[in-house]
Amino acid sequence: MTTRPEKPILIAGGGIGGLAAALGLARAGFTVTVLERAAVLGEIGAGIQLGPNAFQAFDHLGIGDAARAMAVYVDQLRLMDALTAEDIAVIDVTEPFRKRFGNPYAVVHRGDLHGVFLRACEASPRITLRTGCAVMDYRQEGTGVTALLQSGEAVEGSVLIGADGLWSRIRARVAGDGPPRVTGHTTYRSVIPTEQMPENLRWNAATLWAGPKCHIVHYPLSGWKQFNLVVTYHNDAPEPVAGQPVEEEEVMRGFQHVHPLAQSIIRHGRDWKLWVLCDRDPTESWVDGRVALLGDAAHPTLQYLAQGACMAMEDGVCLAQEMAAHPGAAETALENYRRRRVLRTARVQLQSRAVGDHIYHPAGAHAALRNSVMGAKTREQWYDAIDWLYGQTGLGDVPAGARVAAEV
Repeated sequence: MTTRPEKPILIAGGGIGGLAAALGLARAGFTVTVLERAAVLGEIGAGIQLGPNAFQAFDHLGIGDAARAMAVYVDQLRLMDALTAEDIAVIDVTEPFRKRFGNPYAVVHRGDLHGVFLRACEASPRITLRTGCAVMDYRQEGTGVTALLQSGEAVEGSVLIGADGLWSRIRARVAGDGPPRVTGHTTYRSVIPTEQMPENLRWNAATLWAGPKCHIVHYPLSGWKQFNLVVTYHNDAPEPVAGQPVEEEEVMRGFQHVHPLAQSIIRHGRDWKLWVLCDRDPTESWVDGRVALLGDAAHPTLQYLAQGACMAMEDGVCLAQEMAAHPGAAETALENYRRRRVLRTARVQLQSRAVGDHIYHPAGAHAALRNSVMGAKTREQWYDAIDWLYGQTGLGDVPAGARVAAEV
């Protein structure tokens, strides 16, 4: 049996990406300490879309059964014209899709999915979860690294993984590229009890209504008990905001020009909260010796490919694979992890921006061209177009016996 380092691997951040990395590393035989800034481990937000690549990651991490048990499996990815309320394109994600990509397309409540990871980590004797531990900086010496906490405590480890999100303090040291880019796009989130969702819109689909400088997304969650509702429009917001409550009047301001049916969905939302969207340009600077970035700390992306959480989970799998392959050479393992992940995540970052510009938000002739091109694709042409994302993760086959349910 390979000897693992005595000092734990430290992970700054207990979100989905951080816990995925912790679980993968623990399954590879490493001891892990997760240092979470918040007082309680949890996730803010409602829905996450899960492409087939997410399920591949779940299986690598041994939580495939538990994750599948709480997902809602949609039949379609449905693209609507928000001005006319007509279909632009419908992508079938039933059996032919599953056969092509080996896994389904589903949606899940973010808190439910985080709970699957949390319970699996709590059940592992190799993982220590600590809250109220904000990692502000680090120092490296010899064969170790020390995380410096806001409290003044210094926590020693063999490796430090910065999974501390968009505003990562670890990235500030590793990449030194300043604050995130404010996009001027504002997203408003709500949930609608299913009985309050207009009956003629209770589709078993991940639905996008695309309009000039705005869009609406909705899909069922939590065993069809509610619908996730996310709407976005360009309002040139100058400063980052996260989770601020707002009134319906502000939300509707960006949707006065869309079809009444699309407007009616928004009017059923309650308890709206807003986020001003930010992202970063891709960087190759993920690693500093025994310190590496993961998830949004490495490659924050706009939501237009629905891949933020999926990329973080893939990162966790890849990191564990490389650490297991090089147990006595952490710096080599981290550099191999970076090299395997950087181009794929850069493509997701840049293509997410492009999808926002050319699919979600165009107007006039630009929108008419979108409708013509997307409406003409056959099912197989759609599958070919998304194969790079769902069919070519670079993570390898799932080991036999990896689909083991977490204790829930």
